Parts: sequence; C-alpha cells; structure tokens
Amino acid sequence: MTTGVVLDLFGSAIWVVVLIVSAIVIPGLIVGLIVSIFQAATQINEQTLSFLPRLIVTLLALMAFGPWIVTELMDQFNFLFMNIPRLIG
Repeated sequence: MTTGVVLDLFGSAIWVVVLIVSAIVIPGLIVGLIVSIFQAATQINEQTLSFLPRLIVTLLALMAFGPWIVTELMDQFNFLFMNIPRLIG
C-alpha cells in the first residue's frame, strides 16, 4: 500500500464526511441566520427562539437526508471492502 493510495482513501473519506456534515449543518445555519435577523429586527432576545427552530430543522434534515447518508456510508464501505486485495498488494 503506497502513500498515494492512502492519501486517496483518506481524501475520499474526508469528502464523504464533509458532504454528510454539510447536509445536516447547512439547513440549521440558514434557519439560525433567519431567526437572528428576525431577533435583530424585533429586538427580541429570547434564547429558546434561536435554539428551538435550529434543533427542529436539524432533526428534519437528519430525517430527510438519513437514507442518503446511509447510502453514502455503505458505498464507501463497499468500495473499501471490495478493493481490499487491490489496496493491500
């Protein structure tokens, strides 16, 4: 196993992690920005007003992107598992 192969595998794994995390985090960031703009416009400084919508959107994103996340992880695992002989030697 050469360093090039290891770096390719590591890069592929990092890319899958970035995709999965961004699918979960970006909707929460957008909702947080919208709530922050609303709070700044109305001068309401309630902590639960900023936390609860982000929590709900994050959970909805997990439910919506859950099958896609599992598919991506399974594809990555299957690629690694099926290519063990080629990767090792």
